[in-house]
Amino acid sequence: MTPEEFRRAGHAVVDWIADYWSTLPQRPVTSQDPPGTVAAGLPAGPPVTGEPVEAVLADLDKLVVPGLTHWQHPGFFGFFPANTSGPSVLGDLVSAGLGVQGMLWATGPACTELETVLLDWLAALLDLPATFRSTGSGGGVIQDSASSATLVATLIALHRAAGGRWRQTGVDRRYRVYTSTEAHSSVEKAARIAGLGADGVRLIEVDSVSRAMSPTALRAAIEADRAAGVVPALVVATVGTTSTTAVDPLPEIGPICAEHAVFLHVDAAYAGAAAVCPELRFGHAGLEYADSYCFDPHKWLLTGFDCDAFWVADAAELVEALSVLPEYLRNAATDSGAVTDYRDWQVPLGRRFRALKLWFVLRWYGVEGLREHIRQGVALAAGFADRVRADERFELVADHPYALVCFRLRGPDGPNERLLAAVNATGRVYLTHTRVDGRHTLRLAVGAPQTTQAHVDEAWELISRAAADLPPS
Repeated sequence: MTPEEFRRAGHAVVDWIADYWSTLPQRPVTSQDPPGTVAAGLPAGPPVTGEPVEAVLADLDKLVVPGLTHWQHPGFFGFFPANTSGPSVLGDLVSAGLGVQGMLWATGPACTELETVLLDWLAALLDLPATFRSTGSGGGVIQDSASSATLVATLIALHRAAGGRWRQTGVDRRYRVYTSTEAHSSVEKAARIAGLGADGVRLIEVDSVSRAMSPTALRAAIEADRAAGVVPALVVATVGTTSTTAVDPLPEIGPICAEHAVFLHVDAAYAGAAAVCPELRFGHAGLEYADSYCFDPHKWLLTGFDCDAFWVADAAELVEALSVLPEYLRNAATDSGAVTDYRDWQVPLGRRFRALKLWFVLRWYGVEGLREHIRQGVALAAGFADRVRADERFELVADHPYALVCFRLRGPDGPNERLLAAVNATGRVYLTHTRVDGRHTLRLAVGAPQTTQAHVDEAWELISRAAADLPPS
């Protein structure tokens, strides 16, 4: 493809994306086709000769789009939002066009330095502790996901708990990771990858009302493990749990970790974005105790997947834990010690120029634009919760400090399961579920960029009507 051919095809692709976004409200949120439909529509092999971009776009419309779940749809209320935006897409396009491999400062000086500055911008925007800034002992890096951030935190914690022996001897003792029963599954996966096994994770009970980790239970678990010869290595606290957006009490958890010299990682994958608004920083109380922290701009901050912002308070410890330097990567800049090589801050060697899409988003929206997006989501969720609270058929199952509302029909699980299926079958909205105290609970998460009050109103009308149409239980 020549530059002129790319120019022509690129215009066609950008027009296609713009048309897709403009027609989203008229599409069903989820695919209406049975499994195997897309695969059956594809040819048995690739074309022998090349095809024009028009043919590819035609098949996108015919084969691919009908088989999608549309995460940017204004009626998408499932899981957590996975935002993208025009500036993010353009930044990703530039990154793809540049094709930079930013594993070392030397392989992409601007790739590295822009990322360092942007993570400092974000740290200031979220009012994170000074230790997380590159001007201090720590710094930030973009991971692909909060799951990878948790894995890196686990590896640093093991390195610290082993007194540095972990690099050579691996897991030579019994180590323990602690997190709440409401924490993300990535904590267990990280422990398994790190060689601790599922038994290396101790799940700590939560408060029955707040759904937050119990500091009393955490202390008891750590002390019991120490007495049994197990080494407490890591506590993963959550700000905004996946099921209910509960906030673990960092002001109480932090001192316990400090007292027992346990690494504290704070996972704010979803809710961290809310801290761009000063009034929504309550989850960060006690964050000064944290050794590492992460949140996903690709969830609620208008930046396309994949983009997790991860900070550590001690960058030297991170590099010591993960650095491997073969001869073919040696260079004068690295040897000088004056640069950051982000290959030492992550599991893979290679890395894309992810900072560009984040830079485009921050430049386009500005601080006030990002705050407006977050505040709108919180307000729309609060209004929906008021509708639930006012209807005696329903109950709120948990607090809604951010933009997720957990609710259910009063009574047994069966009607709630049928209600969710009926609402999603309309194709107008999409909700997901969880279990809270063992009860089937519906989740409505606001955050898609095009979602307005009218879409939340429609969601409530569909839910209310479907509830009325349920047969008596």
